[in-house]
Amino acid sequence: MHRELKGVHQAALFLAVSAAGSVVLALVRDRLLASSFGAGPVLDLYFAAFRIPDIVYTISLFFTASTALIPLFLDLQEQGADEAQRFLDSVFTSFLLFTCITASFAFFLIPVLIPIIVPGFSAAEQHTLVTFSRILLLSPLLLGLSNLVSSIIQSHRRFLVYALSPLFYNLGIIVGVVWFYRVMGVFGLAAGVILGALLHLLVQIPTLAKLRYIPRLTAVFSSSLMRRVVTLSFPRALGLSINQIVLLIMTALASAVGAGGIAVFHLAYNLQSVPLSVIGVSYSVAVFPTLARSFVRREQTEFMNIVALALRHILFWSLFATVFFVVLRAHIVRVVLGAGAFGWLDTRLTAAAFG
Repeated sequence: MHRELKGVHQAALFLAVSAAGSVVLALVRDRLLASSFGAGPVLDLYFAAFRIPDIVYTISLFFTASTALIPLFLDLQEQGADEAQRFLDSVFTSFLLFTCITASFAFFLIPVLIPIIVPGFSAAEQHTLVTFSRILLLSPLLLGLSNLVSSIIQSHRRFLVYALSPLFYNLGIIVGVVWFYRVMGVFGLAAGVILGALLHLLVQIPTLAKLRYIPRLTAVFSSSLMRRVVTLSFPRALGLSINQIVLLIMTALASAVGAGGIAVFHLAYNLQSVPLSVIGVSYSVAVFPTLARSFVRREQTEFMNIVALALRHILFWSLFATVFFVVLRAHIVRVVLGAGAFGWLDTRLTAAAFG
């Protein structure tokens, strides 16, 4: 489980296969959700509940974005293990403090924000959504910690547990759909998400322990290093923030359409994300530690060669996948989601949103 993958193509292929496995489990998750509840009020609540917690998670990326942590960690590791450990402790403490404060503010603001986010919901649905969203506020903390851990693991080119984490996350959600929902109702779905986020973190701990980098609370901070973390994280966090704003707007509009509008949009959005998850993310994750190491060592020619090679492969496979998904979108939606309570009308609406 701890084997290092040195070649970019070897790592990218491994991650692509792992991502495909994760995507299959994610599609099983969505099929279970769709077949169990159909495109209706329950799934509308489920998907809408992620909006505020996901924004909190995006804000937390100012401290846990791998694009910032990996190059800085590698740079400090060149100076010695003690420097790298102090950096890890500073980031860990800053993240906990910042995310707990942000989540606390969100907890109290949720009742005010929910009517704005889902104006089409009834008062009873909005009340349920407030509780659902508050439960999900645990997930940004767990997933943010998992991001921090995975950045350290990726910097050592240990990709197996990183690839396994999403599998465990989706497995937790599936447990919520199949078992927790029977006992706790709609809040069982929230419990499944939290279980998945916890598993996402825990599966990486043994590898982190073997690397002997365990984050600890500290009262000693390097302000210059933390400024560099925030500065390097800014582009990534900004890009995801824009995406979250778009999802927020689309959720508000979909809630006004009627029951099932939010579910249809998010199910289609999840299907659209499959090529990105399998191709783009796999190559990006595989190549980034190598790029960071080349940057730290100032190997400019090697850096540019790796970028060009990765881009060529990403563009080639992404173009092929995009054409395939657009042409066969109706068939894909029906095969993946068409079962149980997810009827033909739901299929047609989701395929239309897909295209």
